[in-house]
Amino acid sequence: MYALKHEENVCATCPSPDCLLKCQYMEFSKEDAHKEIMKVVRGEDSVVLKDCTTCYACEEYCSRGNHPYYLICERREEKGILTAPRPITNQWINMTEMQGKFMTGSVEDTVMSCCMLPELKKLGSGDIFAEIESSFVFGAEFMCPAVHTHFAKPSVIKERLPKVLERYKGLGVKKVVCMHDECYGTFTSIAPAYGMEVPFEPVYYMDYILERLKDLKERIRPLGLKVVYQRPCSNRLIPDKFPLVEKILGKIGVEVLNRTYDGENCLCCGDIVRAICGYQAADDIQKRNVDDMAASGAEYCVFNCPFCQSALSDKVSKAGLKPVHIIDLCKMAIGEKEV
Repeated sequence: MYALKHEENVCATCPSPDCLLKCQYMEFSKEDAHKEIMKVVRGEDSVVLKDCTTCYACEEYCSRGNHPYYLICERREEKGILTAPRPITNQWINMTEMQGKFMTGSVEDTVMSCCMLPELKKLGSGDIFAEIESSFVFGAEFMCPAVHTHFAKPSVIKERLPKVLERYKGLGVKKVVCMHDECYGTFTSIAPAYGMEVPFEPVYYMDYILERLKDLKERIRPLGLKVVYQRPCSNRLIPDKFPLVEKILGKIGVEVLNRTYDGENCLCCGDIVRAICGYQAADDIQKRNVDDMAASGAEYCVFNCPFCQSALSDKVSKAGLKPVHIIDLCKMAIGEKEV
C-alpha cells in the first residue's frame, strides 16, 4: 500500500506555520497554528480535522513541501471523520468508479486528457488543439481521483491512481496534456507525494496553449478586454503554473484586474464547500467572491475549471459580468469564436 511521504521534523522545526496561519476559513495565532498542525502530525485530535473546508490552499502555503493538506485527509480517514454525509461521500465514490466505459481517440505519443468532464473535450478543439484533438482519453479509467481528498478518502486515491497510471502506460503515450488542473496536480503533486511513478510526461494545458499561440501569432487580434480571474482550488496543487494565466491573457490583449480574492488569497467556487460545510458557508463564500468581482469593474469573469464555471456562471452574470473559459477567450482572439 502506498503511504504519504511526510516528515514530522519538517513541521516541528517550521519557523512559520503558514499552512494554518494563512487559512481563510480557520483563524489561529502563530503559536496555536503550530500547536494544531503538530497535533495533526502526531495523529491527535485537532480542531483542524473538524473545520478544514478542503480548499487545498495549505498545500500552496507550505513553503517546505511537506503536504499538510494530504496529511489532514489521511488523519481524517484514519479517525473516521467524514467531511460530508456518508451518502454524498459514497455517491462520489460510486459515480467515479471505473466501469470500462471510457473513450479513446486515435491515441498517439501525445494524448489529451479530458478527465471525466465532457466540457473539456469540447474546449480541446479547433486550431489551438488541432495537433492533439483526435488523440484523447476520457472516462473514469483516466480520471484524476484527487476529488476524493474533499471527502477524506485518500484510500480511494491510493487504490485508483495506480490503475490510472497503468492504463496510460498501456497506451504507450509519452506526453499527456492535462486539460484539468486537478489532473496535472494529481500527476505532479499527489503521485510523487505517495511514491507513485508517473510513466509519462505530464503537460499543463496552459503551457501547451502558450506554445500554440506562438504558432498562431499572426492570427491574434488583441481583444482589449478587462477581466477578473476565478482561480480554482486545484490550482493550489500547482502554484508554479498560476503565472501562466496572465501570460496567456497578455498575449491576446486581455487585462486581468486586481481584486481582493485573487492569487494566494483566492476563494474557491464554493460548491464543494456546500457539500462539506453547508449552504450558509458556501453562500457566504460565493457572495464575497462575486461581489469582489463586480466591484473591480471587469467585463468578464475568466474561468479555468469547468466545475467552477458551472457553479458561478449564473451568479457572475447577474452581477453584470460575462462568464468565459480562458480557452474560449483564446479562440476569440484567433477568430474562431465571436467576442
